Amino acid sequence: MRSSKAVLLAIAAVCVALLGVALYLQLVKNMLPCPLCVAQRYAFAAIAVCSLLAAVLPRLAQRLCIVLGLAAALGGVWYAGQHLQVLANPDMSCGTDPLEVALNKFFLSDWLPTVFKANGLCDTPYPPILGLPIPGWAMVWFLIFAVALALQLFAPRPRSIFGKLR
Repeated sequence: MRSSKAVLLAIAAVCVALLGVALYLQLVKNMLPCPLCVAQRYAFAAIAVCSLLAAVLPRLAQRLCIVLGLAAALGGVWYAGQHLQVLANPDMSCGTDPLEVALNKFFLSDWLPTVFKANGLCDTPYPPILGLPIPGWAMVWFLIFAVALALQLFAPRPRSIFGKLR
């Protein structure tokens, strides 16, 4: 298996790249983020931060960061699933709801409103990318990150030829 540090750094890099894609779709393609989109952005950001911290911290703290990143990935799966459900049922909407109000009052929506301010509707039918809607792609990536982080969490600890931990 590859070095856990390399895997964790790769996970963080892909999360940052996905946030970049989200900003591209928002700023260039004028696809406004809804509350569920913003919640998924928070999940990608949390996975990236946890993975970066896990890559530089000692083993015990690394495991805690991996658990937190795994929890963020599973939360992202849930939010992406909710978003897919809204898209599948056009009569549902997440318009002005408690999630939007809470997300827009969170301090990051004031500091980085371009990234974390929810001002779109969840039921807006944007065209699919390579056959999948945007939250479908988010779901795929969240599942990939969840599996990769779980594998890192349960990977055997490296040992030297003398049986001691390296």
